[in-house]
Amino acid sequence: MTQKISPKKILIVDDEPNIVVPLEFLMEQNNYNVRVAETGERALDIIPAYEPDLILLDIMLPGIDGYEVCQKIRKNPKFNRIKIIFISAMAKSIDVAKGMELNADEYITKPFSTADVVKKIKTLLERS
Repeated sequence: MTQKISPKKILIVDDEPNIVVPLEFLMEQNNYNVRVAETGERALDIIPAYEPDLILLDIMLPGIDGYEVCQKIRKNPKFNRIKIIFISAMAKSIDVAKGMELNADEYITKPFSTADVVKKIKTLLERS
């Protein structure tokens, strides 16, 4: 009997529908199980039950920002295995450096190539 591999779980954390809708569609097309959170607080509520393999995380969110969400995830030993890709319009080198200092796995600036996003996700998930 062959064991069915369950799809990898991705949490998209962004409050812009013009980013969320295409990303969600793209992830589903690539056979990922997808959930969406519009705020950092909502993302932190979803993570314990959903246990995503990877999070696509915007920085500029209502309430707590993506940097703080990343910090909270990395401080929790139960969740620090989750891969995190920042997707942000904050494209200055100082912003990227801050994201990487918080131990994000990748940093993609908006606007982005969807093919690039999929490639980075596949690469990160294959490593885990």
